[in-house]
Parts: sequence; C-alpha cells; structure tokens
Amino acid sequence: MQIDELIKVENIEISNEFLSKEEAIDKLLNLMNKNRVIDDSENVKQAIFKRENEISTAVGYGVAIPHARNKNVRRASIAILKNLEGIQWGDDNVNLVFMIVAEENASDEHLKMLSKISTFLMDEVFRAKLLVANTNREIYNALLKQEADITVGNTDRSSGKYLIGISACMTGIAHTFMAAEALNNEAKNRGMRSKIQTNGSTGIENELTPEDVDEADAIVVAHDVKVNTEVFGGREYVDVPVKKAISNPQKVIEDALNMSSSKSKVEKKSATQLSGNENNEQIDLTLGKKAARAFYTHVMSGVSYMIPFVVVGGIFIAISFMFGIYASDPNSSQYNVWAGFFNEIGGNAAFKLYVPILAGFISWSIADKSGLAPGMIGGMMAVNGGSGFLGGMVAGFLGGYVTKFIVRRTRKIPHTYQGLVSVLFTPLVATFIVGLVMFFVLNTPMSNLIDFLTSWLKAMNGANAAMMGAILAGMMASDMGGPINKTASAFGLAMFAAKIYGPSAALMVGGMVPPLGIALATSFFRKKFTIQEREAGKANYVLGASFITEGAIPFAAGDPLHTIPANIIGAGIGGALCMASGITLQAPHGGIFVIPIACNHPLIYIGCILLGAIITALLLGLTKKTLSEDQINKEMVGGIL
Repeated sequence: MQIDELIKVENIEISNEFLSKEEAIDKLLNLMNKNRVIDDSENVKQAIFKRENEISTAVGYGVAIPHARNKNVRRASIAILKNLEGIQWGDDNVNLVFMIVAEENASDEHLKMLSKISTFLMDEVFRAKLLVANTNREIYNALLKQEADITVGNTDRSSGKYLIGISACMTGIAHTFMAAEALNNEAKNRGMRSKIQTNGSTGIENELTPEDVDEADAIVVAHDVKVNTEVFGGREYVDVPVKKAISNPQKVIEDALNMSSSKSKVEKKSATQLSGNENNEQIDLTLGKKAARAFYTHVMSGVSYMIPFVVVGGIFIAISFMFGIYASDPNSSQYNVWAGFFNEIGGNAAFKLYVPILAGFISWSIADKSGLAPGMIGGMMAVNGGSGFLGGMVAGFLGGYVTKFIVRRTRKIPHTYQGLVSVLFTPLVATFIVGLVMFFVLNTPMSNLIDFLTSWLKAMNGANAAMMGAILAGMMASDMGGPINKTASAFGLAMFAAKIYGPSAALMVGGMVPPLGIALATSFFRKKFTIQEREAGKANYVLGASFITEGAIPFAAGDPLHTIPANIIGAGIGGALCMASGITLQAPHGGIFVIPIACNHPLIYIGCILLGAIITALLLGLTKKTLSEDQINKEMVGGIL
C-alpha cells in the first residue's frame, strides 16, 4: 500500500488557531465526514477516545497519532492536522496530528502504513518540511517525496546491513550511551540493523556475541579507555574517540562500511596503512596522532579505574572530619571511634590505593594482565617516595612498555615454559626495572616538583588564587569531556593526591555551571530556545546538580559561538570566587551529594556555583537571538541529544 492510497490532499488541514485536543480530533473527523470517509463522526469519535483513554497517542517529536477501527468507516484513511500554536495532548505539546481510521474488519495494511509514516517522522529534516509547509498540497507532496526517497535510499549499499560496535568513555556514564545512541540512530536512518555494546559504569550492557561478529557488515569501537576487542577475532574495525561517534556518526559508519568492503577478516590496519599516503611527512603526522591517541587512551583507562577510590576516600575522610578535625587521631582528646573508622577506610585504605590503581591500569592498558604487577608496584613506590600522582603515571607507562617489550622478546620460548615466563620471569624483570628507575631516578626530582607545586598553591591567595580558579574552571567548561577538560582534571587529581583540595572545588564549579546555566536560560529566556531545548533544559537541572556536564554538550554543539563562551565565562567567574574564598573540596566528584560533607564552606560554595550559572544564563539570554514561532517549531524538530 502506498501513501497516496490512504492520504488525500482534501484530508489535510493547516490551522493556526488555539485548539484543545478534543477540538483537534473534531476538526479531523469533520474533514473525513465531509469527504465521505466516515458515516457517523460521533461514533468514530467515541472509538478514538476509547483508544486515547487507554494511553495517549502522542509519540514524541511534537506528533500525535490517534487511531481507531470502527464499523462507520467506509475506507482506511489518514487525515492530517498541522497547528503551530501547539495542542496540549496529555503531557505533550504537539504540532502535527495524523489520525488514522479503518473499517472494523480491515486488514493490517493501514497499520503498516502507520509504521512507515512513524519512521518518516523520526527524520528531523522531514518533520521540519511538514512544519514549514504553507499549504496542504505542500504537506502531501512532502509525504510522497519522503516515501520515494526512502524507497530509493533503501537500495543503497548500507540498507539491510548489520552494524555492531562498542562504546566506552572514562566515567562510563553519559558519553558512553550518547555514542551508542548516535550510532544506532544513524544506522536506523540508513536502514541498517545495529547493536552497540556499552561498557558503562555499572558493567557491560548489550554484550556482543560471536554470532553478532559473524553477521556484522561494519564494526565501530568508540572509546576513550581500553576495551576488549578479542570478540572481533581479527575482524577490521574503525577505532575512534567517543566524541567523534557522537558528533559525526555518519562519517564513522561510512568509514566502517568502506573498511568492511575490502576484506572480511583481516588484522586491524594501522593509521598509516589505511591512509595509503607514501609521503614521509604525512606518515610522521599520522604516527604522531596515533601516539597521542594511545597516550590519551592509556591515561583515561587508569583514571577511570582510579576515580571510585578517590571519591570513596574523599567522602569518608570528609565524614571523619565532621566529628572534629582531630577526631580520628587516637592520641587526641577529640578522638571518636567512628571518626577513626571512617578515616581508616578513606585515608589509610582508599587514598593509599588510588595512585597504585592509576599506575596499574595504565600499565594494564598497554600490556594487558602482565602489566598490572609492575605498574601497581611502581605506583606504590611513587606514593612512598613522594612523587604521587605524576610519579604514578610515569610508573604506569614505564611498567606497561617494559612489560610489553619483554613479552615480545620471549614469544619464541617453547610453549612448555611460557607459563613460567608469564607468571615469574616477566613480572619479576619488569618490576625490577620499574623499581630501579622509580627509586634511583624519578622519585626524588618528581617529589621535589610536587613539593614545589604544593607550596606554590598553598601560598596562593587573593588575585593569584582567583586566577588559578578561573583558569581551571574555564578549562573544565570549555570542551566538556575533551582534551582541555581532561588536562584540567588531571592537574586537579595530581593536587588532590598531594592533599591540596582547592583545585578540586574549582573544577567541580567548572563542571556544574554549564548545565545549570543552560537550564536557567531555557527557563527564563524561553523565546531564545526551541520547545525541545526547553524540555532538555529541565533535565539539566538534575544533571548539573549531579556534576554531569554532558547535558550541556548538545546546546554547545547546536550553537557553539554563543554557548561555549557563556559557559567558560560563567564557570571562570564561579571558579575564581571559589578559590579566592579558600574553599576546598575533598571529593572530586558527586556534585550536590558530596558538597554538604566534603566542602569546608558548603553554603558559600553553592553560592559560587549559582552565581556562575546565573552569569552563564544571562549571557545566553543577552546574546542568543529571539526566535519566531515558526523557528521555534521548525528548529524543535532538529532535536538535541
């Protein structure tokens, strides 16, 4: 069944008057009655509302699809109403209503058409065409063209193919699932099946199987941390950072399709092999990018495993301080057994572990399981030798690459002895080398560097502290999960390891201000944002309060020239006031949930965050253009993540 068999131009109406849900349904039924589609509009109306009372037929995207079968329907038909004023449809506000009716004993052909139109409506460009159409003929032609385009598009090389992949970001929270959603949506637009495994903070979901790999036509790995790709069994795959999969899933999937078209089962090629460029300068550039990407992935792998130790340790130490500054010291008159308990968990266990964990999992990312022992032991030596976080990073890389070198050099040893080599020889030799370097070469100069930074930061006050806070918070807000953000985070963690907690406070300001500022802007400057952006803004109140910056990313991507500067300025001012006020935070993650117990001045700190958010909101309200009603509804369907 084709669209022109169910939809006629005369059953389409455009209305700009305010309508209730019932008035909208009446208008469509009157159209159908006038054009002899139905005999008794009141009877059909009862059937429509019977279905509505079961569950609202609003399907999102500003669309409602009321439907019913009834004996008073002459032939299956669809009537369409466009209303830019917006019709309140249960909890939703809709601009497009597709009413479908069919005979009481009709076949399911009209339901297949309904499914087809629903698929059309997921295309933001198509919805925009309907919303800007000025006549019922334009709406009708847009439907016919979309059907024709989809029919042609489904004959392309991606239609019917199977995309699989893995996504994993540092924290395993927002970016992991945003990348999976972007890839799944793009695959759906191409008529492809898809399955993206997410390595999130709560574990692996949607896990890939060998059967998925056998069936796959294209494979994507979007990650900022190390992931296990052994399931691919030597199949080629596109390897990209998570943010690339979010921002440009079309290019990522196209590259994966191109890669799979050459060979079905080959070893993954290097960046230089894939480029096909024989120019030495270009190859060097590609190798440089590859090395930088590897460095970033290894560091993020270590940080992702370290963060829970830092958060848990910081919170428990902060709780121990609530009993008194010296309440955890058995020799103090303030001693409290519960304070001692919390300090033992946080300070004497979690905090002493997190640098070794960082080093161990950096080494693991490079050399797999064999690298864990050399990396963690090197990390513990960094703690004991005073080189802390920075020393732990060096120990991790040293342990990983030394282990990898030894493993490669011992591959030709007879299989009989491989077990002994992997359990005894490799970790023993690698740990000896790492320990030698840490003890005799690195610990002393790096601990001196840490002492210098510690003294410098402790001596900071007034304008200097404000400048540092502004820089750290501004960096945190600038690319929200990108390399600038991660550089600031790494510095904050290094200072955290040295028990300097001011930078942690500024960094959390930089992560909380952008989503909170955007949320305020969408609430108080409503004419500057689309309806869908306003809805997303509500979620940003919760995300921002929880220190989940990713809620600001879609707004920054949609309007970077206004949003990113507003985020940086608001965060920078909040961070400057924070450090200038001597605020410290002993838990580098958790947002509003840790501020009451981990911050030395929680009310002033919350004030710094709110001031930064208000400044961001005001800048967005002043700099963004006011949208017309048509633009609001047109841009709404462009959507945001």
